[in-house]
Amino acid sequence: MSSAEFVALLALLMSIVALSIDALLPALGLLHVDLKLTTQNQAQYIISSLFLGMAFGQLIFGPLSDAFGRKRTLYLGFFFFFAGSALCLFSETLTQMLVGRVIQGFGVAGPYVCAVSIVRDKYSGRQMAKVMSLIMIIFFMVPAIAPSLGQLVVNVSGWRQIFTLYMVYALLLTAWLFLRLEETLAPEKRVPFTPADFARGFKEVLHNRTTLYCTFCIGLFFGGFIGYLNSSQQIFQVQFGTGKMFAVYFGMLALILGSASLINSRVVEKFGMHHICSRATLAIVVASAVFLGVHAVMAIPLWIFLIYASVLFFCFGFMFGNLNAMAMEPMGHLAGIAAAIIGMVSSMMSISIGTFIGQLYDNTLVPLASGFLLLGLLSLYLMGSVPKRTPVAGLA
Repeated sequence: MSSAEFVALLALLMSIVALSIDALLPALGLLHVDLKLTTQNQAQYIISSLFLGMAFGQLIFGPLSDAFGRKRTLYLGFFFFFAGSALCLFSETLTQMLVGRVIQGFGVAGPYVCAVSIVRDKYSGRQMAKVMSLIMIIFFMVPAIAPSLGQLVVNVSGWRQIFTLYMVYALLLTAWLFLRLEETLAPEKRVPFTPADFARGFKEVLHNRTTLYCTFCIGLFFGGFIGYLNSSQQIFQVQFGTGKMFAVYFGMLALILGSASLINSRVVEKFGMHHICSRATLAIVVASAVFLGVHAVMAIPLWIFLIYASVLFFCFGFMFGNLNAMAMEPMGHLAGIAAAIIGMVSSMMSISIGTFIGQLYDNTLVPLASGFLLLGLLSLYLMGSVPKRTPVAGLA
């Protein structure tokens, strides 16, 4: 497998998370009607429930991938994702939909955890950050087209067929894996899936300051991002009345994020992950403070919100890949378990934060911007405590 094919496959594996969310966003208004929801904010649970399943799935799939190899774990993850998609396809109530979404989320944990672990199997340090940034370019291109793809499916055959799209996507990626990807974890490097080994891995993650603080930062910023995802359909289609242009604006912001990730892949080896993340976080704090100041004196038009959101997404492009690489760097000897714990802890944080911010949506942008301001300030404090050089696991 060439480097380009490797990056493309790993990006599409990770992108199953983004596709599972963003293709469904244009249909939330229809789901609100068809599932007989009482408030528009209830539809946000359809987004958050996927992350809930993913958080618990990472605890299972990470150790499994260390014990049995990456490919077998990937196949199992796609099985659950396919089953959850099928349940959502035939759901008639919100409860049925949420159960299906949790199963979907449990399934996507397999591809997500294994993709990060596969990269760590083959790379380390700034080279790993560079590869992760290249993967993130494609990863963030998916949100650029997913809402338009979802809108197309809705227009042609209705919102339920979005879940048929998910099932086809899972089958195609499973075939690609089977035919082209070689196992990256050698048998002699596998770690038995036992409670003692998992507890040892959990202890190492908690005792390594770099891994722990970067995990918290991931949870904080991804929490803000989930808050945006939860309320994005209401912000664009209800508050600003963009209608079907929602997919265009959402995709434009995703392209900005992907562009920043491309730039990061070119500069991270020169400037370092810590330096870049700190500066990006400071930019988010300043932009959020300025935006709230403007919001206090005037009604925010769409173009001002787009400028603010563009700054946020540009900074995200520098942060997500670097923070994941920084968190994983000391954990090469137990990449699967570490990826699972990092993913679980950050996901539980982000689900709680994102759901809270989303449910605060009140047809203004104050909850979202205030959230990013507070989360950014807390992340700045944590990053100030992260060593600029990565310590060895267990010694931090």
